[in-house]
Order: sequence, then C-alpha cells, then structure tokens
Amino acid sequence: MCGSAVSFYCADKRRDYYRCSSCCAVHVPHEFHLSSAEEKLEYDKHENHIDDEGYRRFLSRMANPIADAVAVGASGLDFGCGPGPALAAMLEAKGFSMSIYDKYYANDVQVLARKYDFICATEVVEHLQAPMQVVESLWGSLNAGGVLGVMTKRADNLEKFKSWHYKNDPTHIVFFHEKTFQWLANRLSASLRIISDDVVFLVKDKS
Repeated sequence: MCGSAVSFYCADKRRDYYRCSSCCAVHVPHEFHLSSAEEKLEYDKHENHIDDEGYRRFLSRMANPIADAVAVGASGLDFGCGPGPALAAMLEAKGFSMSIYDKYYANDVQVLARKYDFICATEVVEHLQAPMQVVESLWGSLNAGGVLGVMTKRADNLEKFKSWHYKNDPTHIVFFHEKTFQWLANRLSASLRIISDDVVFLVKDKS
C-alpha cells in the first residue's frame, strides 16, 4: 500500500505473506499472483446472480449504509461489479443513478473518467496488484463530500490469519487491517467511518 518496509508474516502450503510495518497491510509477493487469464477463470466459477436472494442479502451490508449516507438521486459507481451487477441494481431500485465497471465483465473505461457522489468497491480491493494506485484513482473520481465505500474482510492478527479461509482464495493478494484504513484516511485527508467488521467508508471533505 504505502511502499514502506515489509517483513515476513507467515506462509502456508500455497504462498508466503508479508506485512507492512507502517500501514499494516498484508500482501502476497508478485510471484504468487495469478495471470489475468487464470484470475478470470477463478471469477467465472462464481455464481453471483442479480436475482439470488442470498447474494443480495450479502450485498445489503454495503447497499443499506450507502443509501443512508447519500442523498436520493445521487450518482454512484459500482467498481468491480462482476458479471452480475446486483449491487448497482439494488441501489438503482433505491433511487440512485448507477454506473458499473469491471476489468473483466464491464470494461468501459469511460465511466472511470466521470465524477460520482459515491463509489462502492465491494469485495474488490483484496484482488488488486496496485491497491494504492486504484484507491487514489477512485478518490479522484469522487465529488466533494463523496463517499468511497470499501467492503473487504479485515486481517486482525497473525493467529487468526494462519487459519483464515479468506486468504486461501488464490485471487486474494492483499489484506487490510483497520490500521490500513486509518493510514489511508490520513493519506487521502478523508474521514474514516467504520460501518461493520467488513465495511468502511472514506468520506471526502465537502470543501
């Protein structure tokens, strides 16, 4: 995330993991990253459909607090929407104007040049090879007073991490601690709101 010194964190039978001494993010070294083709094959296995009630309940953990945080009619971007952009559909049903983007399934880069009142990155940041570059780009796409909502499981401590199922997904290559989001908020001059154990909001100053 921040380019500071990292140290060995742990290893399992699949990969090694390193932790940053400054922002506390844990990452997987590049030699363990999947190729784009391999990564897409993993995503194609997911069965997340717009009309899947279980999936919609899962996404409501982002959709409901976002709907409470921004004005009806606000413009939003579902970044990393996947093949079935259920979150965008849910938020459109709540009265928001939504755009979608996904590297593999909705790769219209023109939407990234627009400005939005809020951006949702739901189960996305843990997949990013250059997370700071992406977060700063999304931050630049927010209007004043805008909200960047991030949903990802947080890496709390080493002992939990060793047996954590979330790290076993081969497409998950970076893991955030609460301190990582605190560091991000300071870097971006944002207000940090911890919504739940896997959802945070970074709020842009209105000025």
